[in-house]
Amino acid sequence: MNAALDLSPTTAPLHRSDQNAPTTGASTNHTMQVRDVHKAFGDFKVLQGLTIDFKDNAITTVLGPSGTGKSVLLKHLVGLLAPDQGEVRVFGQDIWKLSEHERYEMRKRFGVLFQDGALFGSMNVYDNVAFPLRKHTDLSEAEIGHTVMTRLSEVGLERSAHKFPSEVSGGMRKRAGFARGLILNPDIVLFDEPDSGLDPVRTSLLCDLIKKMHDEHGGTYLLVTHNIQAARSTSDYVGMVWQGKLVHYGATEDAFATEDPFVRQFLAGDSAGPLGMD
Repeated sequence: MNAALDLSPTTAPLHRSDQNAPTTGASTNHTMQVRDVHKAFGDFKVLQGLTIDFKDNAITTVLGPSGTGKSVLLKHLVGLLAPDQGEVRVFGQDIWKLSEHERYEMRKRFGVLFQDGALFGSMNVYDNVAFPLRKHTDLSEAEIGHTVMTRLSEVGLERSAHKFPSEVSGGMRKRAGFARGLILNPDIVLFDEPDSGLDPVRTSLLCDLIKKMHDEHGGTYLLVTHNIQAARSTSDYVGMVWQGKLVHYGATEDAFATEDPFVRQFLAGDSAGPLGMD
C-alpha cells in the first residue's frame, strides 16, 4: 500500500465487538474472508482467484514477491477497491452489498499503521493520537487526555507527546501511528510494511511491541511485509501469495517447515527455484 492510499486516521474504529471472538469450524464467519477474488488493472491481472479466511484474534503476516497483490488485498479488505469477481466479507458481510455509508462505518472498526506512520505534520504526537477520539466520540478533553497518555505510555512515547513528527525518529513516528491506530480499540489492525525504513534492532523492538499490544488488547492483526525474520518472530500464521493466488496459509512453524518449493525458496531467499525475476 503506498502513499496514494486515501485512508485517513479518522478511520480508526469506535469499539470492539464480541463477534470477533476466536472461532472454529469451516462454517463459521471469520472476521475477514476473501473468496475467489479477481482484480485486474487493464490487462494486468493482479489477483487471480485469491481465497483466504484470516484466523480470528491472531497475528497473520502475508508474504510474497513485489507486485503479487498484497497491497491490493489490503485495499480490498478496507473497501477501497471493489473486486472484479468474488467476495470480500468483513464481520460476516459482503462489503460490496453494503451502502457507502455502511462501508464508511465498517472502516471505523479498523486501525491502520502506514509505512511512515502517516502523522499530521502540523499536529504534535499527542494531538495526532487524540484526533480519532475528537472526531468520533463525545469524550471530554480530560477523558481524551487520559486515554491518549495511556496509549502513548504503552508504546513508550509519553515523554514525546508534545513533539511534532519532524522532531522524532522514524521508529517513534511508527509507534505514534500504532498508538493512534489502537486508540479506539479496533477489531482489526492492518500493518503496511511496519518495518520499512527501520534498522534491524528497531524492527525487532517494533515486532515485540506488536506482539505485546496484541496480547493485551486482542483483535485480528494483518501484516504485509518483506521481512522474513519479522514474519517469523511476530506471526501466529503466515500466508503466501504468488501470481495473485494463495499458495500457503497456516501456522508460522508450518510455513518454515514446508516442502513446497516456492515457499521454501521465498523464505530462504534462494535464487534457485520457481520464483524468478519475471
